Amino acid sequence: MASTPRALITGGAGFLGSHLADRLLGEGYAVHAVDDLSTGSMANLSHLRRDPRFSFLEYDVSHGLRDVGKMDLVFHLASPASPADFQRKQLQILAANADGTRHALELARRYNARFILASTSEVYGDPTQHPQRESYAGNVALDTIRGCYDEAKRFAEVATHTWRRAHQVNTGIARIFNTYGPRMRWDDGRVIPTFIHQAVHGEPLTIIGDGEQTRAFCFVDDLIDGLFRLSQVDHHDAINLGNPEEVSINTLADEILALARRPSSARVYLEPRSEEPRIRCPDIGAAQRILNWQPQTSRRIGLAMCLRHAQNPGQSSVSPAELLT
Repeated sequence: MASTPRALITGGAGFLGSHLADRLLGEGYAVHAVDDLSTGSMANLSHLRRDPRFSFLEYDVSHGLRDVGKMDLVFHLASPASPADFQRKQLQILAANADGTRHALELARRYNARFILASTSEVYGDPTQHPQRESYAGNVALDTIRGCYDEAKRFAEVATHTWRRAHQVNTGIARIFNTYGPRMRWDDGRVIPTFIHQAVHGEPLTIIGDGEQTRAFCFVDDLIDGLFRLSQVDHHDAINLGNPEEVSINTLADEILALARRPSSARVYLEPRSEEPRIRCPDIGAAQRILNWQPQTSRRIGLAMCLRHAQNPGQSSVSPAELLT
């Protein structure tokens, strides 16, 4: 009888980590999650507490990873990652992506596990290439508030490649673009949870700059599908995971207000941030070819699901058709 495959997730109580745990359990894995709860929340994992295949330990992976037995997959997601964290948790970001990556790679090496690094589109900085391909070296400013995150992730990618070459660790790198969905922190500074929280509470929407900067938003279920697919193939170079449908922040505000039935809501435009990228959009050709992956959830459906979750956090899931009625 074949043994149950096992997966470890650092940052397992976070937004992405908790959804990844759901997917892995659904695929028949036993899941061990690790998180120091500095940005994650046990509420994200409350529905898994009675599952005997799931276990959790609270500690900081930058200080080391406890050996809880053989793993087949190691996903390194641990790192503060929101704009609100870039100033408050600079040292933690550096530690999680330097020391934490090293410890996670060593665990994967010990057990000959497939290692997946959760990198980020921030490695492209304020891009001069559009859309961004994996071959693009980026346009990153070091001495900015965002620099601690951008460069920490670039270092983590270098460490991942180095462990593969020096120690033959089976590694993969996911460059994750803007992702949204239920379980996001409403106070983390990202635009979608900020707008949704403001729309639900009848507050003016706050827009950084003129609102004409563009982003591309991927629904969390689609992103997690890409991460899982990457863990199942023998691919080592960085690969973009995101939705290539680009939208301006002003248009995003229009869409959220319409879904919240507040189309005439006030908006407040704030001073632009000097390090704020004007454009961000992935080229997902590699993911389509190698993973047979592309996003399936429309932004309208995804935003409606987030609104429903914000308005009724304890409500069971509903169909897409019901969301838009």
